[in-house]
Amino acid sequence: MKKQKVILLTGASSGIGYETAVLLARKGHRVYGAARRVERMEPLREFGVVPVRLDVTDEASMAACVAAVMEAEGRIDVLVNNAGYGSFGAIENVPLEEARRQLEVNVFGLARLTQLVLPHMRAQGSGTVVNVSSIAGKIVLYFGGWYHVSKFAVEALSDALRMEVKPFGIRVALIEPGGIKTDWGIIAADHLAESSAGTPYEAEALNEASTMRKAYSMRLLSKPTVIARAICRAASSRRPKVRYRTGFGAHTAVFLHSLLPARWWDALMRRGGKKIL
Repeated sequence: MKKQKVILLTGASSGIGYETAVLLARKGHRVYGAARRVERMEPLREFGVVPVRLDVTDEASMAACVAAVMEAEGRIDVLVNNAGYGSFGAIENVPLEEARRQLEVNVFGLARLTQLVLPHMRAQGSGTVVNVSSIAGKIVLYFGGWYHVSKFAVEALSDALRMEVKPFGIRVALIEPGGIKTDWGIIAADHLAESSAGTPYEAEALNEASTMRKAYSMRLLSKPTVIARAICRAASSRRPKVRYRTGFGAHTAVFLHSLLPARWWDALMRRGGKKIL
């Protein structure tokens, strides 16, 4: 029988995070699901998940969250950094305030929460950090600039962290989802349309937003449970893989990006190439 692990999972109020919380709890782990909207996590209680309020842009909130888990359990075996969001728009159009928020949530919040958990993992001589990145950390889609900046940063941060914490018995794994059927694409498309209104990019951006909405209504996209299973494997393994790349088009997109000349890739993306990814 596998040992029960104490798991802190961020972004547990919807989508991938919600499904992951359910799956990990069903596997017998002690799961603390963290998010800003605690009320949306109440249904998770029936699976044994403990909802915890967490805002990854607020230092006090992050410290309180970690302290609450440590007080209740005395340890944190796995940290799953899943919280994040997508905001698309032309580099010229997106206000730097919004760009900073994207990085604050997707990168610095992830990094700070990891900093708060690592001393506890080091003291217990073991632990696993699972960072949910994306194939967006490997390729760039049309109008996705700041979102891709954040995910490229998560890739680099995770690679650096993996080398640094290995001597302490701590593992680091990356999850790289492809096309997943969640609200992410719709939210990103809405941000794109809003940030481009009345600008020289408006026509192209509205066309791209329409393409994104159609893409995220496709049945071909993978269900969030596909990523939840990958996270569960990483969290449960004594020696998790460095990367778990899965979901619709994940391998195809990264392979094409490595194969095609940069200008060919650019042209493919501008012509709605996401339909084939």
